[in-house]
Amino acid sequence: MSARGGASARPLAVAVVNWQCRENPQAGGAEIHLHEIFGRLAARGHHVTLLCCGWPGAPGRATLDGMEVHRVGTRHTFPFLARRYWHRWLADRPVDVLVEDINKVPLFTPSWRAPRHLALVPHLFGATAFRELAPPLAAAVWLAERPLARAYRGIPFEAISESTRDDLADRGIPRASVRVIFPGIDTVQYTPDPAQRAPRPLFAYLGRLKKYKGVDLCIRAFAQCGIPEATLEIAGAGEYRGALERLAGTLGVGSRVRFLGRVDEAAKVALLRRAWATLFASPKEGWGITNLEAAASGTPVIASDSPGIRESVRHGETGFLVPHGQVAAMAEQMRLLSGERALVERLGSAARRFAEGFTWAGAAEATEAHLREVVGPMGGG
Repeated sequence: MSARGGASARPLAVAVVNWQCRENPQAGGAEIHLHEIFGRLAARGHHVTLLCCGWPGAPGRATLDGMEVHRVGTRHTFPFLARRYWHRWLADRPVDVLVEDINKVPLFTPSWRAPRHLALVPHLFGATAFRELAPPLAAAVWLAERPLARAYRGIPFEAISESTRDDLADRGIPRASVRVIFPGIDTVQYTPDPAQRAPRPLFAYLGRLKKYKGVDLCIRAFAQCGIPEATLEIAGAGEYRGALERLAGTLGVGSRVRFLGRVDEAAKVALLRRAWATLFASPKEGWGITNLEAAASGTPVIASDSPGIRESVRHGETGFLVPHGQVAAMAEQMRLLSGERALVERLGSAARRFAEGFTWAGAAEATEAHLREVVGPMGGG
């Protein structure tokens, strides 16, 4: 146990509710964060149970990163089945605290039977839901977030960025009840290798191909930057791929935009090292883990100056922030880096130093300390 927890502090029994686990085909940054934090807590001797949804062919039970995983329903049925499953199978177990990872539609777990509750928030969709979903579904997501302050009154919160804390405060959550604990980054897996840098300007996008991610803005900026020898590689999967491929063709850059699909970790690391910069044009994120993965790999980032994202990029030091939606501004920064290889390496070196300040071990230790505060004397040994 850590010094914060005290040598005599007993292990905690922590239950986590999240829509997905990291094995889910739809898993993203929120799932990386969950497993990096709570997997480490399991390794430190705490008992961690994860309740999440399944997918066709997924086993109902599993052990991942030392966590006991229970899967029920699918992405579409999970919010209707999770509460019943909890009360039938898990609520009577010894549990010190129930943590709800609110990264999609809230499940309103304060109404579930548990001795203590904690709300962990990567980010909330808000109006960005209307960029991704059909109007009726987007309205449902937007409306589900409206009663947060009332439904979670008196519940402590944990956010992964100051931007998310600001968002929660704007929704009526007392700022003092929100603890900010920044995510970490694996600086052993993600490392620089300037020798692997592509000989000609190469830009990259890594992430899900969703409308709200702004990948279309990246493609438009690439087409507008006017560097004939430059290429853009897009790694990720999603239902928006077809539309993005058609857009690249319409803009006349189809032959210089490569869609790689979902890539494994080795290919991901290689792409981050090859790229002259990664692109990220989302209007809102909780943090932007891919920005830190690029930084740890010694690669600058060109991104929208959006909530969450602006905290994972230092403008002019580790990359560039541009006003969201201003394609010309992103294209200008792409032209700048394309003409100055030395600038790419200088920004990349600073980005690596920046990334080294964020560790998963530190984030897990801070989360453990927060959980013990929430649990109080119950977790004191």
